[in-house]
Amino acid sequence: MEPGMISKKDLLQQAGISYGQLYRWKRKNLIPEEWFVRKSTFTGQETFFPRDKMLARVERILSMKDGDASLDDIAEAVSPDLGGISLTLAEVAERSIASEAAVGVFRSAHPDATTLVFGELVSLYVVDRLLGTGDVSLEEARSVLGTLEEQFGAFEGSDADLLCVRKMGVTVCALVSSTAEIRLESSARLVARMNLQESVEALGARL
Repeated sequence: MEPGMISKKDLLQQAGISYGQLYRWKRKNLIPEEWFVRKSTFTGQETFFPRDKMLARVERILSMKDGDASLDDIAEAVSPDLGGISLTLAEVAERSIASEAAVGVFRSAHPDATTLVFGELVSLYVVDRLLGTGDVSLEEARSVLGTLEEQFGAFEGSDADLLCVRKMGVTVCALVSSTAEIRLESSARLVARMNLQESVEALGARL
């Protein structure tokens, strides 16, 4: 088994849920389709999941169910429809969605912008999170913003990760499926890997 993955059998045992529950949650979009990864094993085809994300999602679903939330309520919480939301830069500051440094990165790319639509808010939020970790410089943050603005639409609604790879002082950013295994040459270093769906959910809780 690949590192970071958990088999369906182990998931059901560890989480204490049934096969029926798992696929009912899938049908209700509580669990992204992309997390169901089919792989060949010595016993045939088996389904695997990204371990940490899946266990965290199952724990959240069970916790909300214990609080008497319906599956529709849970679906709205884990996959909210935020596409129609927009905020002015003043509102971004008022709600503490992004730091001055992150807003400065956005302004440098869009000096005349006053209102951000949802995709731009996600990009700004991700830039802010990365700057907050100290893993990327301001120049690299500009590259992150450009990558998200160019490629986020292709992954919207899917579970994707942002990658920042640095080699000999040069950083390249990319978006990949969250279940993709990344192997780099020895002279390259993975500076950051951030899940966009987690950022969307965290941002949604602040809007």
